[in-house]
Amino acid sequence: MRLMRLGEPGSETPVVESKGVYYDASPVTPDFEPLFWKSGGFATLNEALLRGDLSGIDVAGHVRRGAPIQRPGKIVCVGLNYAEHVVESSAEMPNEPVLFMKPANTVSGPDDDVLIPPDSTKTDYEVELAVVIGAESRYLPDEAAALEAVAGYAVSNDISERHYQLERGGQWIKGKAAETFNPLGPAVVSADEIVDPQALSLSLSVNGEVRQSSNTSDMIFSVAHIVWYLSQFMILEPGDVINTGTPQGVALGIGPEAYLKDGDLVELSIDGLGTQRQRCRQATR
Repeated sequence: MRLMRLGEPGSETPVVESKGVYYDASPVTPDFEPLFWKSGGFATLNEALLRGDLSGIDVAGHVRRGAPIQRPGKIVCVGLNYAEHVVESSAEMPNEPVLFMKPANTVSGPDDDVLIPPDSTKTDYEVELAVVIGAESRYLPDEAAALEAVAGYAVSNDISERHYQLERGGQWIKGKAAETFNPLGPAVVSADEIVDPQALSLSLSVNGEVRQSSNTSDMIFSVAHIVWYLSQFMILEPGDVINTGTPQGVALGIGPEAYLKDGDLVELSIDGLGTQRQRCRQATR
C-alpha cells in the first residue's frame, strides 16, 4: 500500500494506492497528518478498502505530487552512516549514530523546486532512505521491536548547505534548515511491501550525471538499530520521519564545481519507493 498527496500546495488530496488502483482517502482522513498515524494509519485505510468505503480515482489529471505526509511531528537525521561517505567527508568512523534534527517545515514535494539560499555557494544533495514511525516508541527493548514500530518508507533528499553546516560553528542544523531542504516522497510505502530495508539500491544524478549510487546494505547502522537507538533518547511518535543517512558521492566529497547551482536538475530514486525530480532555483531575499 502506498500513500500519496496530489494537488497544489495547501490543497492536496490524500490518496492511497493498492494493487495498482488509486483511491481518494478523504472519507477516512482529511490528510495524512499526525492524527492519522496515531489512529492506525495503514491499518485504518486497509479496513476501509475491505469495506468498500473508498472510491477509485483517476490520478492522470493531477500535475503535482505533494509530500506524502502533511507535516511530520519531527525529522530526526543520521549523519555519516555510510563508510565511504565518512571517508569522503574526512570524518572519523562513528561508534554510535551521529544525530541532528531538521525543522518540519523543510519538507516539500518530491518534484518541487529546491531553493538555494541567497548567499549560498555550497548547497549539496543527499539521497536517503526515510523511515516513517507508526507507533509511539520509547525505550524499545530490541531491534525486532524497532522494526515493528515502522509504518513505512520513502525517498528523502536531505539538502544541506555545507558552509553554514561546517564552517560557521555551532550545530549542523544551520546548514539543514532552509525552506525546501527536505523533498519527500512521492509516496510512503507500507513496511510490509519492503521485504528488507537493508537491500535497497539508491541513486542520485545531477543534470544526468550519476553522483550517488549505493545500497542500504552499506549502512553502518541499520534501520532497526537506528529506530531502537533513537527510542533510548527520545519518544518517537506516529508520523515522525527519520532520515537514515546518505552514501558517498555528495558535492562535499567531489569539489566546489559539484555544488548545486540555479537551473540544475536533481533526480533521485530508491528501489520500490519511487523517484524525485527537482529543479534548483536561486532564492531571493
